[in-house]
Amino acid sequence: MSLPHAILTALLEKPSSGLELTRRFDRSIGYFWSATHQQIYRELGKLERDGLIRALPSAQATRGQKKDYEVLPAGRAELARWTAASQDPKPLRDTLLLRLRAAAVVGTDGIEAELRRHLALHQRQLTEYEEIERRDFPPGKDAIEDRLRHVVLRAGIDLETFWTQWLTRTLEELAES
Repeated sequence: MSLPHAILTALLEKPSSGLELTRRFDRSIGYFWSATHQQIYRELGKLERDGLIRALPSAQATRGQKKDYEVLPAGRAELARWTAASQDPKPLRDTLLLRLRAAAVVGTDGIEAELRRHLALHQRQLTEYEEIERRDFPPGKDAIEDRLRHVVLRAGIDLETFWTQWLTRTLEELAES
């Protein structure tokens, strides 16, 4: 149920076409809530049918023209309801952790290379998040909206820091054996 809420959030930040929305997902929301272009377009149709968003009127009607969408009052109310609702944390599901557990019973062939690959991926993501933080959150940018966006980014930084530290320690432990 969260994809519609991610779309409502993005459209409240800036009315957009489906294509613009998918590009924005790729550059921001997609870091923590991914969706394919097809999923986004399908969800836009559902949100419009449910009366939560509408396509903005176009200056000229032409076939195949992009539609810009905006959130209607019912969409804002749904997003506010969802934001205020209680939700329990989701249990961690990570295939790398499962694969390490399986390696304990079938052997560790290929595991070290995979751990190094994951470490490199997490280090790259951490660097990217830190660059975004430097660029988008200079000192003094402290309106509540900015602070909320920054804490979401900080969660990504903290998670990538955790993974890089954990993977480094895991590789060191495996090297001891």
